[in-house]
Amino acid sequence: MAIGTKQLAPSELDTFEDQRLVEELRKAKEELFNLRFQSATGQLESHGRIRAVKRDIARLYTVIRERELGIRATPVAAEPAKAKKTKAKKTEDTSAAAEGEAE
Repeated sequence: MAIGTKQLAPSELDTFEDQRLVEELRKAKEELFNLRFQSATGQLESHGRIRAVKRDIARLYTVIRERELGIRATPVAAEPAKAKKTKAKKTEDTSAAAEGEAE
């Protein structure tokens, strides 16, 4: 990526949760609004930043849409994996208790 925010590289966006993508999109739109306002009042120093923010917004929209279509994989959350382990442990505990009652 030649222009844009380094933290919004496509490989970095793959690790973001859906909620964080929406939050980053909101921040980028807010920044674009502020940059346009600065441009209109003659206070903008780097006009290239507008282009970079527009590209970031497009990149975020693309990743969100690809996830909706199933083209891009959604990152696996760490918490559900823990919940499965807990569930398995509870199942083992209840089976052990049932075996103890059966004897």
